[in-house]
Amino acid sequence: MRYLLFIISIFLISQNSISQTPCENGMAGVYPCNGYDLQSFISLAELDTDRGNDSWGWTDPDNGDEYAIMGVKNGTVFIDISDPINPVYLGKLPTHTANSTWRDIKVFQNHAFVVSEANNHGMQVFDLTRLRDVSNPPEIFTEDAHYDGFGSSHNIVINEESGYAYSVGDNTNSGGAHFIDISNPLNPTAVGGYADDGYTHDAQVVIYNGPDTDYTGKEIYVGSNEDRVVIVDVTDKNNPQHIASVSYSNFSYTHQGWITDDFKYYILGDESDEINFGFNTKTIVLDLTDLDNPMYSFDYSGPTLATDHNGYVNGDLFYLANNAAGLRVIDLSDIANGNMTEIGYFDSHPSNDFAGYEGIWSTYPYFESGNIVISDREGFFVVKSSTLAIEENSISNFNIHPNPTANTIYINSIHFPITDIKIYDLSGKLLLSKKYHSKINIKINISNYSDGIYILRLNNEFTTKIIKQ
Repeated sequence: MRYLLFIISIFLISQNSISQTPCENGMAGVYPCNGYDLQSFISLAELDTDRGNDSWGWTDPDNGDEYAIMGVKNGTVFIDISDPINPVYLGKLPTHTANSTWRDIKVFQNHAFVVSEANNHGMQVFDLTRLRDVSNPPEIFTEDAHYDGFGSSHNIVINEESGYAYSVGDNTNSGGAHFIDISNPLNPTAVGGYADDGYTHDAQVVIYNGPDTDYTGKEIYVGSNEDRVVIVDVTDKNNPQHIASVSYSNFSYTHQGWITDDFKYYILGDESDEINFGFNTKTIVLDLTDLDNPMYSFDYSGPTLATDHNGYVNGDLFYLANNAAGLRVIDLSDIANGNMTEIGYFDSHPSNDFAGYEGIWSTYPYFESGNIVISDREGFFVVKSSTLAIEENSISNFNIHPNPTANTIYINSIHFPITDIKIYDLSGKLLLSKKYHSKINIKINISNYSDGIYILRLNNEFTTKIIKQ
């Protein structure tokens, strides 16, 4: 059956684009799913390439339009997903030198910064505001600036709070971090580096605001360094200080991780332990409560044999690019008690869930709309939580006021009695669920919610947005 689905998916991929397909009875078309709908798909053929890799995103601050940025073998592509059901491939920034399987992108001050393992590639800088005025897509773009302080680079890390970029896995500093001041995006400037812990494959750099008050306000670098995780104080670019390192059992290749929003945990993926040891997807949780003494906490075991790749935290959810098993969404709300629970998935690689390097490479789960980018080795996907992907429908059957509100929402039925109310945040997490016996008027207090956009669903049928401010 899985093989048949794979054959069908190859046929569909050959048709270039697929539009919205809801997740029903465990499938969104040919793709296995749970709680996540397919918004759209663009094939590699349409992107004029034969291999996809990493991805990131940009939201235009002037109008809220959303753009996906995806690395491909021969460059970087830009896709307008403001209408996620009808995405527009705007164009490509070609690779600076040669083609490469590895390309990575991050964003700062409306500019994309692109590195690659291609020889002498350096760092490309592209002004994303140019995407507003594309009149004849797809275009071939040129870079707006170029930084040649290194040649090849595996990854680029940006701390948007400080305005510094960190090239890692490049041909300087023994493959460790290469520091770049990007406060003026079109004039990147070298400001030092860190080599003492050797090669870094990926990293995250943050202004620390966690439980270890010794480092409050410091710029902290957490690097995945092949056989261990290293923690470095990089506040002083001329004198970075090693704080600590931590390893774990059955390591094979310490690949990538992300810090939880409270700075207490680092959720780590080992890129090849599933291949070498034969267990199910293993995600390692490290306790960073004391940065001077980080400790192994526990392992989360996924439901398949697939190898984990990149993973990102957004609130209480962890979005894991799980190679052949696709995107897996994991609830972190009880992580302090050693519990992580998968709550949904979208399998962009339906042929198998085996260990290895096929299927999804990365994901970008930070768009306010709830759109989630999947950059797959075989194409580009936009998916969305099934609770959010439903378009607003006949909400005129109810009067909802005031909206926006600071405290209370009043819901008055016009045509249909109210039997069920649910409120979700934009990650798809259920915040409120109440049932009623044919009520006409309902009052809901949301004063304890953070300011932002929420999804209100009435009678399991009618959906609209509410705003807390």
